[in-house]
Amino acid sequence: MPRLTAMDEQFVHQIPEPMLNVAVHHQHWRESLFFIAHPKDRLGDCVILTLAHFPAREEMDSLQLGIVAGQPAIGRHARETGLTPHEMKVGPVEIDIVEPFKTIRLHVAEDPAVPVALDLTFEARTAAYGLRRGSMRAGHELIWDQSHMVQSGHFQGTVKPRGGADIRIDDWWGQRDHSWGIRDHARCPFWMWLAVQLPDGMLAVWNWELANGARIYTDGCWAPADGSAPTPVVGFRHDLHWIGADGAEVDYGRDGPDVAGVAGRVEFDLEGGRTVALSAEGLWAQRYGPVGGGLNRVTVKADDGREGTAIYELTGAHHHRYFPVARAEDLPV
Repeated sequence: MPRLTAMDEQFVHQIPEPMLNVAVHHQHWRESLFFIAHPKDRLGDCVILTLAHFPAREEMDSLQLGIVAGQPAIGRHARETGLTPHEMKVGPVEIDIVEPFKTIRLHVAEDPAVPVALDLTFEARTAAYGLRRGSMRAGHELIWDQSHMVQSGHFQGTVKPRGGADIRIDDWWGQRDHSWGIRDHARCPFWMWLAVQLPDGMLAVWNWELANGARIYTDGCWAPADGSAPTPVVGFRHDLHWIGADGAEVDYGRDGPDVAGVAGRVEFDLEGGRTVALSAEGLWAQRYGPVGGGLNRVTVKADDGREGTAIYELTGAHHHRYFPVARAEDLPV
């Protein structure tokens, strides 16, 4: 007999199965929320909170990451989903969608296992943008098949590192993601995710490539800060490089031991013919260890003089430019 949850009482089903089931039973199927907040005008602290549901594992987890009070923060909490996989709560972590696409409250209670307690509110500053579904296979194996949405916002509230004092977060910029589908991170050759905050809006792109640089997928947008409709990204070029602690270019090699951050130039072609070019430089916000690369907090300057801050994520198992030594086998080609 199939198990039912309270959500099965609602008109929310997309396949002829109860809500505990998804279209493809896969160990890497997940639905996840991702929030990242940082100052508007400088490199500094960076607060990251995630929440994810893994149906095949019957588990939900939350990660706390980033740089708080100048120190790296990392923590994980998990629970069995049971019959409540739609409750956005894991141990001390709770996410409350106060008003869809407008206001979201993030709360992490103080606990000995919590690196950073927080009470933050996300208020949208742009419209949400839904990216096209993307997919990738290695032979017959499904490696990536996912949908995704992004949105820029303002963050207000407090964070408190374990053993420290409250830190006030006053009108930081940031971005949230909501994604669902299959993603076998360790066998993805390369993806680049950019979340750029400028005074008049957000530039966002998700770009996937094979190890040789062949393009698999690109989608993103320019989303104005007045809440008007986003403009799709129709072309994207990147010329970034890893840098060391002294700002000089370094090679990632296999594991990037000398890498402290990223720098370089990217260009976004927008629907309608406009091109936006950015120069950026910054440092790690969170390294990803064995899966390679990670999140970088950077300052950006557009060719037209606009300045802002951004998160640049570069990750993957093998890429001729960014990850020259493969760290996984049986990758898509």
